[in-house]
Amino acid sequence: MAEYAAPSGAPIWFDLMSSDTARAEEFYGAIFGWEAEAPDAEFAGYRNFVKNGKRVAGLSPAMEEAGPPNIWSVYLHTEDADATAKAVEAAGGSIMVPPMAIGDEGTMMVAVDTAGAAIGFWQPNTHQGYTEFGEHGTPYWFECQSKDYTKSLDFYRTVLGARIEQVGTGGDPDAVGPDNYGQIFYGDQSYAGIMDAVKIFPAEVPSFWQIYITVDDVAATVQQAESLGAEILMAGEDTPYGTLAAIKDPMGALICLGHPPAGM
Repeated sequence: MAEYAAPSGAPIWFDLMSSDTARAEEFYGAIFGWEAEAPDAEFAGYRNFVKNGKRVAGLSPAMEEAGPPNIWSVYLHTEDADATAKAVEAAGGSIMVPPMAIGDEGTMMVAVDTAGAAIGFWQPNTHQGYTEFGEHGTPYWFECQSKDYTKSLDFYRTVLGARIEQVGTGGDPDAVGPDNYGQIFYGDQSYAGIMDAVKIFPAEVPSFWQIYITVDDVAATVQQAESLGAEILMAGEDTPYGTLAAIKDPMGALICLGHPPAGM
């Protein structure tokens, strides 16, 4: 386990809008060891999942005005949400939810990048986001599955001011060039990447951000998830970046699993 304080521009939070919050609590509690705080009526029943006594992720009931349910959302750390909104628009993106104070917890906004992926930003106040990674039930990696890779590179370099290093095929055996995966660095550390997803997903699937959660045993967690009603999209694949799997929870929300390679 490692302690984590999100650098500016890095992932700081992620949450699920679910059509069945009670079942979501049971499912993620079983596979990740998460516990749920009481729903907050002031914030439409939003609640935080907790791991090791610390907040790790969020859960919200489905709301018609907020779009389709059973989707995980990623939030990047911003020190100034208003300035980030301006930077998003200057870089060619659009604002889905303008900066909005959430009590004294912080300020949130949601943007759409130039490749069409929705991405949130969080300016923390009393809610500092997740603070641990690398242990079962805590974040492993975050990834933008982009349907326009070049646009995504330009957008996140501009808006985040981050260094993006292209590191090869990203696991795509049919790649013809070496530059279809970008690793986003914040100083010397990287917590997220951008995948050229044109050949991975059908044309009708838009760009989106994907979340990986650390697990002790990918095969065992996949088996447990399936027994609880999950759909298994990828049962477990050994890669240079660890053993990775992809599942949909019983309500249909996509989430991925990761376990580091030997020696990491």
